[in-house]
Amino acid sequence: MTKRTLLVLRHSKSAYPEDTADVDRPLSDRGRRDAAKAGGWLLDQGLTPDLVVCSTAERTRETWDLVSDQLSWADEPGMVRYDPRIYEASPGDLLTVIQEIPDEISILALVGHNPGSAELVLALAGHRELSFPTSALAVIGLCGGWAGVAPGSGTLDTVWTPKGGSVRPAG
Repeated sequence: MTKRTLLVLRHSKSAYPEDTADVDRPLSDRGRRDAAKAGGWLLDQGLTPDLVVCSTAERTRETWDLVSDQLSWADEPGMVRYDPRIYEASPGDLLTVIQEIPDEISILALVGHNPGSAELVLALAGHRELSFPTSALAVIGLCGGWAGVAPGSGTLDTVWTPKGGSVRPAG
């Protein structure tokens, strides 16, 4: 059975400029630093995605840009998809996006928001609790095709946070 890896990345810390719509909020200075750290961690782990599906919000786009700057990333057309469904998505909405991914993709990165991102990780891995602050990154192991991804079908291999580093969660 084919092993696949899902990287769930919550956007980095955003700023709150006056008169700026939520979808247009940029990253804060801390958010920019933390996004670069997340990219460095992915590089160290050898986890370069084959495809990235990112929310259309400014803070998620900026997060991915800073993460990808750290990777040996051939930013070719089609390797990053900006999907408006990820903004304010429920875990079910995110699962639908994942199930549409072609099977030639081995490592998928999903760049989104809470609470949907954290709830997706909990649902896939069958955990009850998870600390998932801004810039958090979950590495979920999956078997089989993307179309078969469902609650309980994954293994939470690692959770990385900018303050805590990486942790291998207990069952």
